[in-house]
Amino acid sequence: MAHLLNTSFVPSSQTLRRNPYLPPGVSISGRRSRARVHAKIREIFMPALSSTMTEGKIVSWVKSEGDKLAKGESVVVVESDKADMDVETFYDGYLAAIMVEEGGVATVGSAIALLAETEAEIDEARAKANSSPSSTPSSSAASVAPPEPQAEKIAENVGPVVKTPSPVSVAASSSHPASDGGKRIVASPYAKKLAKELKVDLGRVVGSGPLGRIVAKDVEAAASAAVESTVTAAVGPALGSGAAASPAIELGTVVPFTTMQGAVSKNMIESLSVPTFRVGYTITTDALDALYKKVKSKGVTMTALLAKATALALVQHPVVNSSCRDGNSFTYNSSINIAVAVALDGGLITPVLQDADKADIYSLSRKWKELVDKARAKQLQPQEYTTGTFTLSNLGMFGVDRFDAILPPGTGAIMAVGTSQPNAVATKDGRIGMKSQMQVNITADHRVIYGSDLASFLKTLASIIEDPKDLTF
Repeated sequence: MAHLLNTSFVPSSQTLRRNPYLPPGVSISGRRSRARVHAKIREIFMPALSSTMTEGKIVSWVKSEGDKLAKGESVVVVESDKADMDVETFYDGYLAAIMVEEGGVATVGSAIALLAETEAEIDEARAKANSSPSSTPSSSAASVAPPEPQAEKIAENVGPVVKTPSPVSVAASSSHPASDGGKRIVASPYAKKLAKELKVDLGRVVGSGPLGRIVAKDVEAAASAAVESTVTAAVGPALGSGAAASPAIELGTVVPFTTMQGAVSKNMIESLSVPTFRVGYTITTDALDALYKKVKSKGVTMTALLAKATALALVQHPVVNSSCRDGNSFTYNSSINIAVAVALDGGLITPVLQDADKADIYSLSRKWKELVDKARAKQLQPQEYTTGTFTLSNLGMFGVDRFDAILPPGTGAIMAVGTSQPNAVATKDGRIGMKSQMQVNITADHRVIYGSDLASFLKTLASIIEDPKDLTF
């Protein structure tokens, strides 16, 4: 992912990559180019981490002002609409001035920091930052205005990199695991907000997120432990360890959207412009339940089984896997990528099981676990949540028997899956028997998919689920 930089420094012989998500006025040519410039102070810009991202939030600065940077080092963690991403520098130098502090929001393409080539230029860079209108730290509800397009701007001085999380030690140490040498605590924005509400000292919390980052559940656990210890000390050990306190919610307060909630809101409003219709179907699940019991010990999940069954049905009904984006045509997607809705703290995301029709259920289950872990750690890459061609939304685990889902923009259909439960049904010989059944409801784009298309698809899906022998191949 590229960033913009405004500089007249000659980057020697380095070849710069181009990013398709650059702001207006900047070339997006795929050709490699060399730019000859003249200054030695670079502006680090807010990167575009996905095609839908218009602004980003600074989760944390990994480096401090004055720190020396080596090419490839992580500098800042940026929260996009769906994930947190570590951003690394492509140049050696010094982090001269931070223009957007942690928790601040900046528009894609606007300056968030200055990078000096030498230590002697740090003061000059700081003076430039102080005199810049965009140097005032932004709040969580504000954003920095995008810069004017300039001919000297070239991509890229920093880029995102998702690093493999290393095991986090739970043992106490003199330096907090989520800090940089004890100087900075790295926590998600929601964790910081929660800590303030619950009056939890983040310096005493051990993070369980990637690279020791503190997440909401760590703060909640610390708050519960504090409440428990207070009750035990005041009332006595006879009460034991009572129920954990739930996070405090101050009624009547106005809470601004998180970045993810804002993205979900925008997509849902956009979906209202699509003419949709809904079709429901009842599917007997006795055979699927029996298969699940056999393969569950091998790591197979029900999500993988449903995704595989859906993908096999879509192979026979490609129009249900199609999409209409411009209102004038539709695309028969070449891949069957099943997106599955996952609820997160303060938001929703749809990790994608790509080519679900071609993968076996064991591979799908392993991939699904990996995707969920990355989603909860906010480490999903854009291609892991933006490439779905058909969406599943399952609330059956909560006992919900039926519901309708909202169609995600850019897709043709979404299927809502309810719980499987025993029902009294009439058999073919006129007797009454018991069968486990689940209700599925599909919301579809009526510009592309018609009632007969969905009826045929659901009939095929039911036959696969009711005789699931093909799911294990």
